[in-house]
Amino acid sequence: MSGRSAEVPDACTCWPDQERSENVCSSPSDLPRTATLGPVTSTWTTADIPDQTGRRFVVTGANSGLGAATARALGARGAEVVLACRNTDKGEAVAREIGPTATVRELDLADLTSVRRFADATEPFDVLVNNAGVMALPQKKTADGFEMQFGTNHLGHFALTGLLVDRISDRIVTLSSLAHTSGDISIDDPNFEHRRYSRWAAYGQSKLANLLFAYKLQRRLSEARSSVVSVAAHPGISSTNLASHTESVLDKIFSLGAGVIGQSSNMGALPQLYAATAAGVEGGSYIGPDGFREMRGHPTFVSSSKRSRDLKLATALWNLSEQLTGVSYTSLRRDPPIV
Repeated sequence: MSGRSAEVPDACTCWPDQERSENVCSSPSDLPRTATLGPVTSTWTTADIPDQTGRRFVVTGANSGLGAATARALGARGAEVVLACRNTDKGEAVAREIGPTATVRELDLADLTSVRRFADATEPFDVLVNNAGVMALPQKKTADGFEMQFGTNHLGHFALTGLLVDRISDRIVTLSSLAHTSGDISIDDPNFEHRRYSRWAAYGQSKLANLLFAYKLQRRLSEARSSVVSVAAHPGISSTNLASHTESVLDKIFSLGAGVIGQSSNMGALPQLYAATAAGVEGGSYIGPDGFREMRGHPTFVSSSKRSRDLKLATALWNLSEQLTGVSYTSLRRDPPIV
C-alpha cells in the first residue's frame, strides 16, 4: 500500500521530573522510515478501510473488547482473520458473527509454551495486531514466573512477534495506552520481586514497554532492510472489560468514569484499525484519538512521552526481553557493512 507524504507531528512531550537523556529520540522523524504517510482526517471510520480481500490478519485478544471490534471490522472488509484467544469459546462466538473468513486459535500470552505452539502452527500472513492485554491486576505471575501485566502485555507479544516476524509481509501493530505517560521500567526488577507492587505502576510499565518495543522494532526492521513496518496505537479511554479486574474504591471510580467518559469498543478500535489498514502508514508512527487529551475521537497521529523514545532504555528492554523469553530476532540482525 502506498500513500502521500505528509509532515509528521512532533512525537515528544515533556515527561514530569524526567531529566533529558542524550539517548532520546524526540520525534518520529528520528526513526528510520520505510513508507510514506497517508492522510488522516478527523472523520476516518471503518467505512474508510480499504478492501482487504486476500489479506490475512492475526489479532490477539480478539474474543472481546477492542480485539473483537477490530476482527469484526477487518472481516467486514473481506479480510481473513485469525482470532488468537485465550478464551476460545468467546472467540468462536465472535468468529460466527464474522463468518467463514474468521478462524479461532488458542493463544495464552501468559504462557510462553502456548506462544511457541501458536507460532509454530501459523502460516505466512500480512498483519499482526498485538491487541491483547490485562489491566490493574492484583499481583500474580504468568506460567513462566513473570509479573502478569509485564509478562502478558509485553513479554508475550515480544515473543510472539519475534517468532512470527519472518512470516509477516506488511505490518506489526502494537497497542499501547495513555497510561504509558505515567509508566517507568525497572530493568533490574521488572517483575516486582524486590519492590512494592502497585497494580497501576505495573500496568504503566507494561504499556511503556509496548511503545519502547514498537519503536525499537521499527529500527531493527529498517536496519535489516525489511519492508515490514512497526506501528503503535492507543484507544484513548474505551469501555472494555480490561477494567473488570479493578478492586479498590479508587479503581471502581476510575472504571465508572471510563464508562461515562470513554468511547465504545468500536470507536476505541479505530486507531489500531487505521494503523493496520490505511495506505502509507509510516513505521514508528503512533496513532490515537483526536479528541480532548486523546481520550476519545477519530484516529490521528499523536505524541508519546520522552521516556518512550529513550534509545538506551529501549535497547536495555530489548536485551532483557530476549533474555527472559529466549526469543531472539535473528533475522533482524544488522547486515555487515559493504566494503
